[in-house]
Amino acid sequence: MKIKRERENIQSELGSSSPSVKITQGKWLVRVGITVGVISLIIISLRSLNNNQGYQGPSSIPIQSENIKQEERQEFERCLKAAESGDADAQNKLGLMYYHGEGVTQDYTQAVLLFRKAAEQGYAKAQYNLGNMYYAGVGVQKDHTQAVLWFRKAAEQGTDRAQKSLGGMYYYGEGVTQDHTQAVLWYRKAAEQGYADAQYDLGYFYQEGLGVTQDYTQAVLWYRKAAEQEHAEAQFNLGTMYYHGESVQKDHTQAVAWIRKAARQGLKEAQQALKDLGESP
Repeated sequence: MKIKRERENIQSELGSSSPSVKITQGKWLVRVGITVGVISLIIISLRSLNNNQGYQGPSSIPIQSENIKQEERQEFERCLKAAESGDADAQNKLGLMYYHGEGVTQDYTQAVLLFRKAAEQGYAKAQYNLGNMYYAGVGVQKDHTQAVLWFRKAAEQGTDRAQKSLGGMYYYGEGVTQDHTQAVLWYRKAAEQGYADAQYDLGYFYQEGLGVTQDYTQAVLWYRKAAEQEHAEAQFNLGTMYYHGESVQKDHTQAVAWIRKAARQGLKEAQQALKDLGESP
């Protein structure tokens, strides 16, 4: 698995996997590891909000689709006026509309241009979005050094996703010299804001002793925080720690309960673990 950057609406897996760590008890159970490299702009799109209205019946689909397009165009025109006056929030939103093709023909180059305008005004969300575009090479030539620059600007303003992304860059040495200690520092900043993906990754660092002294108690603490937010990988890893009694009393019931939660979210490693343990889904 890979250290996850935030997923909201647009997701595109880009990174490479680190080796999984296997743990034994009868059959093999696979401990889920770290991931990095998912482009994710800070956005809840107009289309996704409208699509949550539910199924209205066959006759309503063309009307609903036309209404969505009209609403998107109206929002685009509103954002365009505000963006032209220098409003950084509107510039960022307009960039997102160009990215998604909402209310306008999809154009990644225009998206980058607008993110840059807002980012240069110090707008943290746009700085993070621009970093993602450089990381993925979408609308601009891929450049991890530039990605780090913009992630850092947003991270220093407290944007949790940017903090986690910057941590991922340090973890893999993308655009910066590899430095697990710096990776942990930035993951911790995001984790302390309650960001579940960062809490999970910080737990993994403690479990494996990456950038920190190995500490199963801290691993359990951070896995639990993420698991309680329905983070499937954290639920699975917390279950394996109960199974093996790592910093917690060995507890088969708790182990199965957490692994089952992960399995029911579709995590294949958890589903296989339940089979290996002879437990129901």
